[in-house]
Amino acid sequence: MNYALIVARRYLIARRKQAFISVITFISALGIAIGVMALVIAVALITGFHSDVQNKILSSTSHIMVSDLTGEGLNDYKTALDRIAAVDGVESVSPVAYTEVLLKGPYKTYGAMLKGIDFDVEKTSAPWLQTLNGGEIPDPDLKRPGILLGSRVALEIGAGIGDVVTAITSSSRLSPLGQVPKFKNFVVTGIFKTGLHQFDSTTALIHLDAAQAFLKLDDRISYIQVRIDDIFEAERVGRRIKEVMPPVIYVTTWMELNRPLFSALKLEKTIIFLTITLIVIVAALNIIASLILMVMEKTRDIGILMAMGTPSGIIRRIFFYQGAMIGAIGTAAGVVLGLFVCWLANTFELIKVPVDVYQIAFVPFYINIRDLLLIVGVTLAISFLSTLFPSHRASKVDPVVALKYE
Repeated sequence: MNYALIVARRYLIARRKQAFISVITFISALGIAIGVMALVIAVALITGFHSDVQNKILSSTSHIMVSDLTGEGLNDYKTALDRIAAVDGVESVSPVAYTEVLLKGPYKTYGAMLKGIDFDVEKTSAPWLQTLNGGEIPDPDLKRPGILLGSRVALEIGAGIGDVVTAITSSSRLSPLGQVPKFKNFVVTGIFKTGLHQFDSTTALIHLDAAQAFLKLDDRISYIQVRIDDIFEAERVGRRIKEVMPPVIYVTTWMELNRPLFSALKLEKTIIFLTITLIVIVAALNIIASLILMVMEKTRDIGILMAMGTPSGIIRRIFFYQGAMIGAIGTAAGVVLGLFVCWLANTFELIKVPVDVYQIAFVPFYINIRDLLLIVGVTLAISFLSTLFPSHRASKVDPVVALKYE
């Protein structure tokens, strides 16, 4: 073992004349551990919240939305589907026809978004369609068209599987009694739950053909949903789609649709990281105090070592290693404690939040390796920097003065 490291370890674990120095050393390591634990928990909380919301949003909505600037719907959409599907990075494309409706159920009438989709395509990329909360996907051959209700929508209108609900649109049709709203009856064949409150509480799904017939769209659709292989390449893929489509096409990415939310989460994560890092810096000041007191206590030992020919560099290294060990022990303890708390919080779902505000029932804790390495790296760097002044002071001890009265 390195000579300086052996001496540093003996100084760290040996009993001292001044018990106060041992207390300061313990407090230094404890402060580092608490700071690291707080950092791990805070970053895991923000990262988990960000990841969960992002996954739920992207599992229920498109990565890229291609629509018509005129608002009249996309004509010849099948050709558009083929063009977009040929773009590099595109995983799947599907047409959507939608409108706002009032859903009249057994209990009450409730406003919702009625979407007509291609269930065969959507099911491949939407886990919540593969495992419904109850019932099954509507059969297109049913005499009365079927409908899937979001879990909150079904609860609001008091509808269950097998019940008939009426969709009423704001557009009207001419009848012997004058202009009356258009409406159509649907039988509830299933109920879905994505976990995203906003989607589950506002959406009802039917087959695309049924939606086109109900809305009198003929061969038009409202927009095209595009899913891509890498969600962070949405802007690049979006630009490529614009190049292969007519000028009247408007392309919107998931980043643009949710920019305020994810920008706020990113800023919050940065601020929390910087704020809690201050705790680590304060703890590092205890390392400086501990090492300075250690140098004062070990002045005689330092003098003897230097009188025996020990270079000042070795003396500097002894106290550097001692401070580094305090920092490393505190960092390791903080990481273990932080990960343990995160495991407890995930296992028992400790952090409950209002689902109608945050879109999720509880906050999951998730920390990726990059964040963990950043926390460990920053903490060790602060700990190592805090040893520079005390170790430099130890190397400047004059052996003649240190041994003058010995």
